[in-house]
Parts: sequence; C-alpha cells; structure tokens
Amino acid sequence: MSGKLKVAVIGTGHLGSIHARLWKRIENVELVGIYDVDTDKAKALSNELSCKLFSSIEEVANNSNAITIAAPTTLHFDIARECVEHGKHCFIEKPITQTYYQAAELIELSKNKDVILQVGHVERFNPALLALKSYKIEPMFIEAHRLSQFKPRATDVSVIHDLMIHDIDIMLWLVKSKVVSVDANGVQVLTNTPDIANARIKFVNGCVANVTASRISAHPMRKMRVFQNNAYISMDFGNQEVDVYRILKDNESIDKQSPATMLGTIEAGLKNKKIIYEKPAVPEINAILEEQRSFANAIISGEKVAVTADEAAEALRIAEIINDQVERSIINS
Repeated sequence: MSGKLKVAVIGTGHLGSIHARLWKRIENVELVGIYDVDTDKAKALSNELSCKLFSSIEEVANNSNAITIAAPTTLHFDIARECVEHGKHCFIEKPITQTYYQAAELIELSKNKDVILQVGHVERFNPALLALKSYKIEPMFIEAHRLSQFKPRATDVSVIHDLMIHDIDIMLWLVKSKVVSVDANGVQVLTNTPDIANARIKFVNGCVANVTASRISAHPMRKMRVFQNNAYISMDFGNQEVDVYRILKDNESIDKQSPATMLGTIEAGLKNKKIIYEKPAVPEINAILEEQRSFANAIISGEKVAVTADEAAEALRIAEIINDQVERSIINS
C-alpha cells in the first residue's frame, strides 16, 4: 500500500488508551482517530493525541485502513464484524470474541473479505518468551501460575477468559499438538463468574499442562515452567526473567564468553551428564508496541501474522471447555 497506514482505535479504556498512544510512535502509521461510547473519556484522549473523535463505527471504518478493537469482550464480535464487512484489517484484543462460534464466523468472514485479523495475545511478545528464540522448546510438562490482585475492570468475563487464556495460548503455541482432554475446577469469590480456576490439560503428543489463574490474589505472579527432555526452563513474565537448566550436549563446550555456568555432573552409565545453568539475555522492548508493529507490517509488507485468528479461536475453544467444567463444579459444590 502507498502512504501511511491509517489506524483507528475503538475503545478508550485502559488498553485502548495504551494502544492509541503507542500507535503515535510507529513509523508508517497515522492514528487518524478514536471512538468510544463514553464520549467524555474519548474526547479527552483525542485532544491529548490530536486525532479525530469519531461518532460511529461506520465513520471509523470510512476513514481508516486498519482498526484496533479494545472494547469490552462482549462487544468484540459485533464491532469486528462491522469493521470486517467494510473491508478493514482488525487488531482485536484478547479474547478474540465472547464465544468460539463467533470467532469461527468472524474468521470465515475475514477470509471472504480478504482482510487480516490479529489478536492481542500480548504475552507472545513478552521479553521473557522472546529470550528463548534460539532454544528448541519441546515440552513434556508445563506448569503455569497467573495470579492477579482484584481489579474492577474485565469482570464481564471469567478469570479463564481474562487471565488463563494467556497461558492457554502460549501452551498451544509451544506444544504444537492437539488437546486430548481437560480436567478443571474453580470457585467464585467476588464476582458472578469464576475468580479462581485450575486446569489439567493433556495433549495428543503426551505433554501435560497444569495451569492456575486467580484474580483475587494478594501477590501478583505470572510464571510458567517448562520441563522437557534434558532441560528445565522457567519464565517469569511479570519480572521478564528466564532461567534455563539443561544437560550439556555431546561435544558442546562452554567458552569463557558464554553466560552459562557449570552446576555439576550426573552419573549416567557410560556417559556422565553435565548440568549447566543459563540466563538468556532478555530484549528491552514494549510488548504492546511490538505486537502493533507486527500487525502493521503484516498489512504493509505482507509479513506473517504473529497471532492469527485461528490460533486465538483455538485458545478460546479450550478456555470455553475449562470454563464450562469450572461452572459445573461450582454448581455441584
């Protein structure tokens, strides 16, 4: 496409405001305007960013090439469908839609209209995950904890759709295998939807994942541990740190310039195994800014979409299975 990519933002709450401000920092992109039913909040932001305040979704679509949708989850499908029907590329905050069937319908429509959909599973761009780019990740067991202090926003969906879905997406992306079974339970504490949930997910390739999410914890935590053949990897998404413990490969040596530390040796028959500890360098980036850049590059340069609608829909499908089991466990308790 010629000229700058004209982007608009629908929804000026917490995430929408962040998206709008960051779009102003990206080359080859022009933030043309914003829209929100809360006109007072939207007007203040449009004044701050010197962009147009649109009066309707139709006006947004008529004046942009691409649209960020950061409205409440319950509105994602209706807003995205209208934007896609106008032939506009859409970046949709996670979860992609309220239900899997809505996601499937939206994906089909986007294919018919030949538009790009990218979903805001921002943890894919977390520096802790990006630090493992050079490692071969083949999980056999995954343990994840995503705990948050209570916040009034995002209570329109359960903790599974709000928090756990981040880890579901990462697990599906790392394991690259179909889910064969799910066993989940949870409780309601402060809201009318599950606030704490735990799920055990089994994959066709034998990998097992144990994932816990809570939005009423005293101390925040966003950690994932991956166990695989000859390696243990710990990712702290909150502090953006990674620790890797692994067996040194045959004929592999550690030079003085390497950040690896020799921890010891395990007696294993004829060949002793040497254990090393590595702390991969973590890139200093803004994850939301990077996902925005990837979306713009997919449109402008035809680069691969970082988080596809199909991937987001599958994460949502698994989240729905977990949510249904949790709700049944609450009813039966």
